[in-house]
Amino acid sequence: MPLMTPLQIVGLWAALNAIITLALAINCAVTRGKTKILIGDGGNEAMLRAIRAHGNNVEYTPLVLVMLVTLGLLQASTLILHLVGGLLFAGRAAHGLGLSTNSGVSVGRAGGTLLTIVAAVIAIVTLLIKAFG
Repeated sequence: MPLMTPLQIVGLWAALNAIITLALAINCAVTRGKTKILIGDGGNEAMLRAIRAHGNNVEYTPLVLVMLVTLGLLQASTLILHLVGGLLFAGRAAHGLGLSTNSGVSVGRAGGTLLTIVAAVIAIVTLLIKAFG
């Protein structure tokens, strides 16, 4: 099997992270159906968690994916591309699951936040090195 090009790697991680976004959106729709809340959270904790899990993912994922695309275009190493994409994927999955199932502090939520931040920092540092290196 031939090695993946940088943009194929970016495509892989973009697609996998899009699956998380879609799953969280579907969770919102299903929760709306179960709770009969058509707009907002209606004061319902499960609805609020579903909304925030999806919203939080949409707030963080695009930023890191834009950096990942830029890294791919700048021919960053495949290790860096997989590291950033994989950490983002693991972080967003853990955070989404943790927040969807628990409104308090949870391992998924805290760990997911940490992994997402680490992915972003690695991308930022690598982009700065590529820009000034």
